[in-house]
Amino acid sequence: MQKEVMFAGFGGQGILLSAKLLAYAAMKQGAQVMWIPSYGPEMRGGTAYCTVVTSDRLIGSPIIKNPSHLVAMNRPSLEKFAPVVKKGGIVLINSSLIPIRSGRDDIEELIVPANQAAVDLGSVKCANIIAVSAFAARSGMVDIEILRKCVQEEFASKPKLIPINMKAFDEGLKIAAAS
Repeated sequence: MQKEVMFAGFGGQGILLSAKLLAYAAMKQGAQVMWIPSYGPEMRGGTAYCTVVTSDRLIGSPIIKNPSHLVAMNRPSLEKFAPVVKKGGIVLINSSLIPIRSGRDDIEELIVPANQAAVDLGSVKCANIIAVSAFAARSGMVDIEILRKCVQEEFASKPKLIPINMKAFDEGLKIAAAS
């Protein structure tokens, strides 16, 4: 079965990293995976986005007009991409920066105060880890423990960052379980 998720936010929020971690975890589970990032002025604060496609078969096309799910880290991303998410999908809304909802009743909204939770942990830079773990916990797209190991491996070259990112990972799981 094919599943698609779009990660979107502004440049500097770790959008591409979040998507890469999810793709890597899916790949470690034996899935076919495509990771399609968007580069350009996004790195200077514009809207950045990245699509991850996973499947148990070969993936026919990396171009996805209607993703199964969305992780929206800022309001412009929610407004732009929530309307095209497939019926029954999950839309994660970073409620720290997005005061509105999707306006849809045919999708599941996962409300995650990712930025505030990250600040409470000591660094806003780990908001993306909170979001990706919360999304993974709710969607079931990847095994949580495999994703946890992927996060640890990603920061292996910067061991000082592992503890806070592991706390962020666990916080995302906690938020997903509570909502």
